[in-house]
Amino acid sequence: MTTAAALTNVPVDETIQISHLQSNPYAIYRRLRAEAPVVRVPAIKRIMLTKAADTKFVKENWELFSSNDPLTPMKRAFLADTLMRKDGEEHMRERSAMAPAFNPKVIMGCWQPLYTQIAEDYISRLPRGETIDLFTAFAAPYAARCLTHLLGIPEASDADMIRWSQVLIDGAGNFGGEPALFAKTDKANAEMDALFDKCAERVRANPDQSALSAMVNAEDPIPTSQIYSNVKIAIGGGINEPRDALLTILYGLFSNPDQLEACVKDNMWNAAFEEGIRWVAPIQVSSRLVMQDTEIRGYAIAKGEVVMTVQASACRDEELYDDPESYNIFRPKASHQAFGIGPHFCQGTHIARRMLAQIVLPMLFDRFPNMKLADPEAVKFWGFGFRGPLSLPVTLN
Repeated sequence: MTTAAALTNVPVDETIQISHLQSNPYAIYRRLRAEAPVVRVPAIKRIMLTKAADTKFVKENWELFSSNDPLTPMKRAFLADTLMRKDGEEHMRERSAMAPAFNPKVIMGCWQPLYTQIAEDYISRLPRGETIDLFTAFAAPYAARCLTHLLGIPEASDADMIRWSQVLIDGAGNFGGEPALFAKTDKANAEMDALFDKCAERVRANPDQSALSAMVNAEDPIPTSQIYSNVKIAIGGGINEPRDALLTILYGLFSNPDQLEACVKDNMWNAAFEEGIRWVAPIQVSSRLVMQDTEIRGYAIAKGEVVMTVQASACRDEELYDDPESYNIFRPKASHQAFGIGPHFCQGTHIARRMLAQIVLPMLFDRFPNMKLADPEAVKFWGFGFRGPLSLPVTLN
C-alpha cells in the first residue's frame, strides 16, 4: 500500500464522450491501459478502471466497493431496487431465490432438451439460399423464447420480450434523465407486471422448473415486488447477452476462415464461445460505490466516489493475452471477466454456454455448412454498456 502522503489525485480525461464509448471504445481502452488505467471521466461521472487486476480487485471486494451505485437510473427504470444493486446477505437471498432454475441437473434435464427443440424450430424457419439478417431473423427471437421458459413467462411473445429488454436497457442507461425514455419504461413495467400476475397464479397452481416458480413457491419467499424486479433484470440482460455473443462469435469465425474450418472439423465450439465473449464482452462495464477512502495504483479514491470496472478492457489486457485485439480460438486457454467476477458473477453462465456452444453453433453450420457473411463492411458493432453487432447479414447456403 502507498502511504497517504504519497497518494496523488486521479487524472481527468475530458476528451472521452459517451458517443465515443458507444462507437469505438476499444481504441480508448487500449490507450487508457497504457497511459491512464485509473482515470476520471466527467462525461460518465465515474472513475474508469481498465486493467484486469483492478477490475478483479474491485469486484471481489464488495464490502469496500458496493454495487449500490447511487448515480445509476436503474431504480427509476425498473421501479425497484434489483439484486444487481444489492450486496451481502440481501443480494445472496434474492440470487438464491432464483438459483433452483440454474441448477446443473435442471439445465441438463430440462433446459438443454427444450432449448435444442427451440433451436431446431427456429432454424428450420430460416430460408435456405437467401440472405437474411441473423440478428432479427434468429439470434434475438431465439434468445427471447429460451428466456421466457427459463423465467416462467412463456406467454410473453418474442416481440414483447425483445422490446421490453431494450426499453429496460435504455432506461437503465438514461443518465440524462430524458422523460420520454422513462415513459417507455413505465409502460413496459405495467405490461410486465400484468403478465407476471397471471404467470404467478399459474405456477402456484402447477409448479415447474422456472425461476418464477422457484421464487413464488419458496418456503420463505422474497417480496413480490422483488420477484418481479428480478425477472425484469433477467429480461434486460438475458436477451442481449446470448444474442450479442452469438453474433460476435459468428463474425469472428467468418472473419477467420481457418478458425471456422477447425471449429467444424474438430468441434471447437466451446473455444469459439469463450474467445468471442472475451474479444467483445456482451456486458462491457459495471459500476461500484466506494464505501471508504482507499487507493488504486497509488491514486486516492475517496469514500462516495463511483468507480467503473471496464470488463471489456480487462478482457483485452496485454498482461494476460497476446495480441488481445484479435479473435483467435487457438490462443492458450486463459480466464476472462466477460461473465463478471465475485458475488455478482453471471448466474446464467452455464446456460449461455449450452445455448450457444453446444446447441446453436453446431446446429447452424450443420444445417447451412456453406453459410457466408454477405457483406463484412455492413457489420457495425455498437454499445457502451452492452455491445454487439447491430446486424449480421448472412447468406444461408
